[in-house]
Amino acid sequence: MDTRVKATVASTMYDMSRVTANGYFDQMDAEGRFKLRQQLNAQRTEDYRNGSYALAGGLPDVRPAEPQFLVDYYDYYKTPRGYHKRSLNSNGGWNVTSALSFLNMPLLAYASEIRSAVLLVHGEKAHSRYFSEDAFKKLTGGNKELMIIPGASHTDLYDRPETIPFDTIEAFFKKNL
Repeated sequence: MDTRVKATVASTMYDMSRVTANGYFDQMDAEGRFKLRQQLNAQRTEDYRNGSYALAGGLPDVRPAEPQFLVDYYDYYKTPRGYHKRSLNSNGGWNVTSALSFLNMPLLAYASEIRSAVLLVHGEKAHSRYFSEDAFKKLTGGNKELMIIPGASHTDLYDRPETIPFDTIEAFFKKNL
């Protein structure tokens, strides 16, 4: 959106509008979205009546056995590694209706128009890897790169120095700024 930006690095990019509108791995159809809209709008009415908003609930307080990405999130957000008392992911979660606008707002609709340099970094084992791969397919121009980190999960790229390609990121910015 901002044409002054010369270069962008997205590490473990998450397409929130896509996952909200389509569910994980694009498993939700139009009927599912309609039902979700009904549910979320009913919640909006209830929130108004209550004078406060309901929270969606964060991660469970007990480490789950599966799916692996929830285990990874727990190991980050519910431990000293990434816990913070004000973090929504560490605690009660987001407002239930906060994602409602994402149902009709595909954030990457105009990704093909991005002219500045872009580096997308994602983990090989990340459940969210398809977000970066599909976004990369939309990008045009010779100044776009996709880097998949072997063996890395989604949360490994949050804070594990051995998986974060700092040298590549630095070289990318030096080249494009």
